[in-house]
Amino acid sequence: MRTETNIRYYTLNDLQKLLNVSYLNNLGYKISAIANFTTAEMESEVRANSIQANSSVQAIQELKLSMINFDQHLFQRIYEQALEKSSFQEVFRSIFIPFLTELGTLWHSKTINIAHEHFVSYLIRQKLLIELEKVQYHGEQADEHVYILFLPENEMHDLGLLYLNYELLSKGYRTIYLGPSVPLESLSFFKTLVDNPVYISYFTIYPVQKQIPAYLNKFNRKVAGDKKADLYLLGNLAQKIKGTDLDGNHHVMTDIGTLIQNLSQVASA
Repeated sequence: MRTETNIRYYTLNDLQKLLNVSYLNNLGYKISAIANFTTAEMESEVRANSIQANSSVQAIQELKLSMINFDQHLFQRIYEQALEKSSFQEVFRSIFIPFLTELGTLWHSKTINIAHEHFVSYLIRQKLLIELEKVQYHGEQADEHVYILFLPENEMHDLGLLYLNYELLSKGYRTIYLGPSVPLESLSFFKTLVDNPVYISYFTIYPVQKQIPAYLNKFNRKVAGDKKADLYLLGNLAQKIKGTDLDGNHHVMTDIGTLIQNLSQVASA
């Protein structure tokens, strides 16, 4: 399709067709054969062959089909097959995280709407909460710190933070999970309530880039206290922070794996 100004755009039906073509082609179907299928025949072939491939790339393609068609049973089959070959951590890192990254692209390009995002995010959250419950009450503590996980005000997408909580708990770290949209003022009492607090957050939408220096300064004034408690930051906006805006207690991490490695080094020092 094209706009009145001749700019090409793609509809949800276009995306679904392309995913079906790609799916069948990856399974070995020739393009010439796929081209002869009607839409109904192509969808029938996809259903008949679903969950035959074993790569994370193929699983991500199938997750997109599950999302577009609001197909909860397909999601469950993808997840169960992935767990047969990999641990939950591996499934989340190699399938769910790349999928959620692509989901963001589809959302910003207006190819999908909020109903698709909510549908599939809920299903992923459900699996994550089940695994969190399994590791919630480890008796052994990895170090003396308490890790306080929160998102800034107006930041509502907490799947990444939830998964980080799972990673920390599974390795024996003590966490306090506060979740989305937490004002800095609400964190100030941890200065006296908790020994050795460490704060972890994601910057993906808020605060906007030009407000981040003021936010970091406010964190140090209101929350960090005399001991200058550490603040670890992940997310797209965090990667854009200038080094000159960071104090010694501010740490920008590129991904969860890097953060876990950094905390392990601090704990063993």
